[in-house]
Amino acid sequence: MFLDTAIIHCKAGNGGNGVVSWRREKYIPMGGPDGGDGGKGGDIIFEADSSLNTLISFRYTQKFHAENGQPGQAENCSGRRGKDIVIKVPCGTLIKDAETNNIIDDLFSNGDRLVLLKGGRGGRGNARFANSVRRSPAFSETGELTRERKISLELKVIADVGLIGFPNVGKSTFLSVVSAARPKIANYHFTTLSPNLGVVTHNDYSYTIADIPGLIEGASEGAGLGHSFLRHTERVRLLLHILDISGSEGRVPEQDYKVIRNELNNYSGLLYSLPEIVVGNKIDLINNYKEEVLRLNKDLKIDIVPVSCATTQGIDNLLNVLTSKLKAIPKQEKMKFIPFVYEDIDKTEIKIERIDHNFYVYGGFIEDLVRGVVVSDPDSFRWFQKVLRDKGIMQGLLDKGLKNGDSIIIMDIEFEYFE
Repeated sequence: MFLDTAIIHCKAGNGGNGVVSWRREKYIPMGGPDGGDGGKGGDIIFEADSSLNTLISFRYTQKFHAENGQPGQAENCSGRRGKDIVIKVPCGTLIKDAETNNIIDDLFSNGDRLVLLKGGRGGRGNARFANSVRRSPAFSETGELTRERKISLELKVIADVGLIGFPNVGKSTFLSVVSAARPKIANYHFTTLSPNLGVVTHNDYSYTIADIPGLIEGASEGAGLGHSFLRHTERVRLLLHILDISGSEGRVPEQDYKVIRNELNNYSGLLYSLPEIVVGNKIDLINNYKEEVLRLNKDLKIDIVPVSCATTQGIDNLLNVLTSKLKAIPKQEKMKFIPFVYEDIDKTEIKIERIDHNFYVYGGFIEDLVRGVVVSDPDSFRWFQKVLRDKGIMQGLLDKGLKNGDSIIIMDIEFEYFE
């Protein structure tokens, strides 16, 4: 089954907690604190893998949570780092933030990697809080918590040539003739439901061709497979537009050509401007196909290459034309975009807001600070108050009008102020 879009939820590992521990040895009565730091949480990493060609695996697994860092240990031993999660996706997969639909990265080539989310930092053990004044800190720091993100994956097939045209004009037959690809082929009026890729080698030059699901009128507005088809044309260097010039399906080839071109233009001016080779297929069903080709060339003001995919007549000539044209077109590159980045918390940010007699203190610095506070521990709370003074937070509160009896609310810590 082919799947080219998916929504998943990713979360890097939380940092491990620091530990409170004391060195206890028989002949060392003043051992002191020796609590180690917690380990860093695991990262979420994406990697492009050329052996994959669909996002089907994400139909069954949508949550990816990296391992948390382990708590610190005694004897100043740090906790084990959480294991990373490496998520493999097909080449040509766009990684997007699902909330904004902004592109984070384009994993274009085999081996391309993206560290999407970094694991949380481990908390400091009590040994890290010891100094000449505070020799026996009975508190440690909790690990940094990470946030779950909703991620959108969108596969845009990477191929040199995109086969376009109405259903049942012979695209799948052509691909089976010129490559080892074996798409399902039958005389039916329905379109292929997923892109088929084939590798063609002609005159020692290799390239890939994608038989992409057929267009119908209104596809640029979502009719039929709509955008599910059109997104896969955005990577190709050249369009191979196949027409059934025999009229065997009861359609008019000139009208078919104009409809397809109009849908490309409505969807993207870039697609419309791509180099194009127009192929007149099913010449084996026409008594004098040369006259029909000349008529179409004149009416549409294009050069049609006549072939019969069923009998292979004209296929070698078409490959000569196709190969020659591809050699003159630059190779594909990654999409050009401004990468969306999840901003790290500003660990220096301090904000103070007053609402009546309540004073709220918040910001990245505060969030980081509170991880090391144990309100019930006098030593920890004294250290916390000292940091508030040293960083000018208490003075900032006084400047905002803080008075005796007012409440100071810092994260989930609330206390009354008294001079």
